[in-house]
Amino acid sequence: MRMRESNEEEKKSVCVMDASGPLGHALVARLLRRGYTVHAATYPHHHHHPEEEYQQHPRLKLFRADPLDYHAIADAVHGCSGLFAIFNTPSSSQSQSHSCFLDEEEGMVEAEVRAAHNILEACAQTDTMERVVFNSSVTAVVWRPQPEEDDDAALQLDENTWSDLTFCRRFKAPIQVADYSLLMNCVRKKKNCTLWHALAKTLSERTAWALAMDRGVDMVAINAGLLTGPGLTAGHPYLKGAPDMYDHGVLVTVDVDFLADAHIAAYECPTAYGRYLCFNNAICRPEDAAKLAQMLISSAAAPLPPAPPSDELKVIPQRIHTKKLNKLMLDFTSGVYGDIN
Repeated sequence: MRMRESNEEEKKSVCVMDASGPLGHALVARLLRRGYTVHAATYPHHHHHPEEEYQQHPRLKLFRADPLDYHAIADAVHGCSGLFAIFNTPSSSQSQSHSCFLDEEEGMVEAEVRAAHNILEACAQTDTMERVVFNSSVTAVVWRPQPEEDDDAALQLDENTWSDLTFCRRFKAPIQVADYSLLMNCVRKKKNCTLWHALAKTLSERTAWALAMDRGVDMVAINAGLLTGPGLTAGHPYLKGAPDMYDHGVLVTVDVDFLADAHIAAYECPTAYGRYLCFNNAICRPEDAAKLAQMLISSAAAPLPPAPPSDELKVIPQRIHTKKLNKLMLDFTSGVYGDIN
């Protein structure tokens, strides 16, 4: 596979939207180092901005973009050959009432769908646009009824699989406590628990694909696992239904460096296409689940939960893989990043 020539790319502009989160920040840094002019667009509700670190960089242009404001998006992508589209899902607030929180979660779904529509429409109207890399989620892939037959092939999920919207709306989740049962079905009592994150990511990605195909936009989607790092808490909406994800071998995480490199590979490799499952850690053992649960507990000094009984020390068969992404990454060299200039 032939990469786009670096001397050609260094003259091009790309947009990162939203650039204020961990992934956006990592992408801005890498793209500047690779010679791009970067339009860093941040959403109004976020307080961390790329200019805090790169405000003097001559190839960084700063924009304010509202995902629900088509014209602001169009301004940010004007003149760009690529867009890295990111929607940073907010964590739930435990202080909210159930009804207010329900309204907020439903609003999150609507906002992501509208943002996807506006972003793809703006890109379709941008003559210089060559490719959109759309950040989606593993939750848009894995949530569906389990097959009746106990067949390994039927149980495997890949980039052709989509989460079932009806299943997401009617999901019943175990009532959890703050230890490794956050990730394991140790508490069997269940309650209705709509998978809002999966709904938002599935509907927004489907909207993006529909518009991309209708408008002739070259788009690649990165379906990322749970992004780990500072600030991750048990309130992250990705983790609703985590015990079931663990039981079914689809609980996966990704670190920001690997995820950023995957996005850039998807943009730079001419033959990249479709969707790519993206993660570099699968939670398939009780000790892995305990470590992740410890990361999610608010107090860093809290002791690890007691080890599970010996009959629970089983390895869960992993049902999703990154074979397609691995093939892409073999053709991509991120290089040794030097000074930002």
